[in-house]
Amino acid sequence: MLDTASHDPHAVGLTETTPQPCLLVILGGGGDLAKRKLLPAAYNLALDGVLPEKFVIVGFGRRDLSDDNYRSFAREGIDTYSRRPLEDKHWAKFEKSIYFEQGSFDDADAFARLKKRLEDVESERGVPGNRIFYLSIPPTFIETCVNQLKAAGLIYADDDSAPFSRVIVEKPVGRDLESARQVNATLARVLDESQIFRIDHYLGKETVQNILVMRFSNAIFEPLWNKKYVDHVQITVAEEEGVGTRAGYYEHAGALRDMVQNHILQLLSLTAMEPPWAMTADVVRDNKLAVLNCLRPVSDCGNCVVRGQYAAGKYGDGDVPGYRREQNVESNSITETYVAIKVFVDNWRWSGVPFFLRTGKRMPKRVSEIAVQFKEIPPILFNIDPQNSVAPNVLVLRIHPDEGLSMSITTKLPGAKLQIRPVEMDFRYQTTFAEQSPEAYERLLLDVMAGDATLFMRRDEIEASWTWIKNIQESWEREDIRWLPEYAAGTAGPIEADKLIESSLRKWRTL
Repeated sequence: MLDTASHDPHAVGLTETTPQPCLLVILGGGGDLAKRKLLPAAYNLALDGVLPEKFVIVGFGRRDLSDDNYRSFAREGIDTYSRRPLEDKHWAKFEKSIYFEQGSFDDADAFARLKKRLEDVESERGVPGNRIFYLSIPPTFIETCVNQLKAAGLIYADDDSAPFSRVIVEKPVGRDLESARQVNATLARVLDESQIFRIDHYLGKETVQNILVMRFSNAIFEPLWNKKYVDHVQITVAEEEGVGTRAGYYEHAGALRDMVQNHILQLLSLTAMEPPWAMTADVVRDNKLAVLNCLRPVSDCGNCVVRGQYAAGKYGDGDVPGYRREQNVESNSITETYVAIKVFVDNWRWSGVPFFLRTGKRMPKRVSEIAVQFKEIPPILFNIDPQNSVAPNVLVLRIHPDEGLSMSITTKLPGAKLQIRPVEMDFRYQTTFAEQSPEAYERLLLDVMAGDATLFMRRDEIEASWTWIKNIQESWEREDIRWLPEYAAGTAGPIEADKLIESSLRKWRTL
């Protein structure tokens, strides 16, 4: 059990992690993800004193960088993006653990040089041969890089007696069911499933980790967490920004692939899953998989799916272009920047309860939340007047930006006259706990070092989510359309999405 009295900011997850000495090899080490997330995450872990003593980062990529150049690159990223300020005394120690090896992903000689470099660094720094390979690369390079790692002898077999080899794969895993199966088959030819960590950074966020703790460690919630008491659930992932510099990727992805298939379905499965009998990786993931397998197939997109595209509008104090006017976007693009879906989980617990999912770019503000709305009270006593009906109770788990949870309850206003109003009971990580919440990548990197896959996606989860998404993709491909419903930038989505939820006599929560 975790000792909560220690106030360890990394001791709030699902299981206790014991990171082991290792090399973290970042393929694509000179890229944006390494600069913005991975290197700052490692630095913050070092500041917190939770990294193993013998820990080394080796960047690998096409950029022609010396070790000193890469350390400067890392320092710039940490100085700009770290949640905690860069301090010279800590940096002086941390930078000594950073190295870089230049090479192309399709060059066997480069991987041979990488192997030699890793062996030299391991000998120099006393690292016992444990290696984590982070594939911070485009999905099209996954097969090439995994095969090169294997051919160069950089990956050990899964053997308890040998140093470990683990590979982290960034989402998206594939762009449809067939390509996801192909990626998974490629990984399986080289690695055991226990060596593969498919990362979704949402699963490292404190509130997401807290979903199961909130549900299964508080007796007041779990008895109500079913069709008898829950009216519906809304899961929202809204973004203020447009596609920006990611237009090249986004044109071939869209909101369905970019957000729904991974982030949102993961949140749905955690919200709807049955109580696991143990907090171990496979038990938790078995229960998540059961939810994905119970999702009702989408047979009629017209009645339960809406897609849209942002048009010109306002962002801050300025005007912004519509999606079709963004740089590197086709002028006749039908790539969706917004999706809303009505989903049903056809099992005993949730039969008949709708889950409303929505995600979009250029929304009024950046919000990620799960809202569980309970059923209305009977129309008696305090709920007699239909013109002034009592608002139902809503439990909201805020994932971003203000991590925490709130519960709306109805109470009487002070005074002689009987007046009732909803009030919020609010918990915020930032104000309740003195410690600053760690970034998602910090927790996830620690878990890989410890070999704990609880917060990572298993092969069958990936393929089950793509199987469900496939019906929507195929339905869209059959439609002969040239224009999507539009919503002005800075608004909450197309009117068709409002009609979707209002047809069920419900309303979207205000962003």
